[in-house]
Amino acid sequence: MARDVESSPDTPTTSALQRPKIEPQLARNPETIRTTDSVMDEKRAPMPPPIRRGVSPLRVILATGYLAFAAVVYLCFMPRASFSHLSSAPFDEEPMPTTHELVPLEAHIMSKCPDAKVCSVRSTYPNQTSNKDQDCLRDMVLPAMQKAYEKVNFTLSFIGTPTEQDDGVKCKHGPEECLGNIIELCAQRLYPDPKTFLGFTMCLTRDYKHIPQRSLIEDCALEHAIDFEKLNECATKDDGALGVGWRNKELYSPT
Repeated sequence: MARDVESSPDTPTTSALQRPKIEPQLARNPETIRTTDSVMDEKRAPMPPPIRRGVSPLRVILATGYLAFAAVVYLCFMPRASFSHLSSAPFDEEPMPTTHELVPLEAHIMSKCPDAKVCSVRSTYPNQTSNKDQDCLRDMVLPAMQKAYEKVNFTLSFIGTPTEQDDGVKCKHGPEECLGNIIELCAQRLYPDPKTFLGFTMCLTRDYKHIPQRSLIEDCALEHAIDFEKLNECATKDDGALGVGWRNKELYSPT
């Protein structure tokens, strides 16, 4: 018969042997805790913003001066360097002078002729001679002179017959036509721009039956910015001697 083992205070029981020994956790050192917390706080602390250095005024001045210098060099030297290969001649060599003779162009009209819009145009360019009757004042002479009057030696003369009477010229349509011719010639001498005096002449031609009435002359002069008083003085000065002299000099006689 098995004997009961008497338990004694020094003999561990079965439950005590089988129960795992649980050791109490070591007490944490307060200094260690504070040190660890401070280190973690330092790790979690935000990084300070980067230090931004201001731009020195000297750098701004130097950069601006460099850009200005580069722009001047580019504008002064780059065009010549870019296009110098197009010409083999040196830049200091002057171009060859060219001379061109003005193309002579003559228009012969009668101020009170029913066919005043049709005038005789004679070309006397070297080696070329031609005579044509066309509606030249409106369709040929005026448009051409507006574009090329600097290249043309244009002469507007008036048809008449030389005589020892009537101030040296006899006009086909009477003395009023002679006065109309003088007025148109004065406009040509006072305002040599073809756009002005040809426009004035065409204005009179549209109403040729009323030449040389004052109202018509004033209206056409106003339309083409011509001073009527100067025009009237030219036509009547010294009893018309000035205008008569110009007319006789520019006289064109078909005979």
